[in-house]
Amino acid sequence: MVKIRLTRGGAKKRPFYHIVATDHRNKRDGRSLERLGFYNPVAQGNEKRVELNAERVNHWVSQGAQLTDKVRMLLKETAGQASA
Repeated sequence: MVKIRLTRGGAKKRPFYHIVATDHRNKRDGRSLERLGFYNPVAQGNEKRVELNAERVNHWVSQGAQLTDKVRMLLKETAGQASA
């Protein structure tokens, strides 16, 4: 099964996450099928906090991919920003 989830990057105490589509059996930071965006929880100033390719996320969901709870929340957040 394909999952859309976060993989961690960044430095110690400065996390940065990529939003990826990957097989659920792969490790958290292991191989991924496609990179769909990023999430920067410590963004300051005019840095982007979340960027997500909603078109590709919808494609993967239509193919049967499952979203994690955090990615689902981030997707709602980006949809709210697009309409505002």
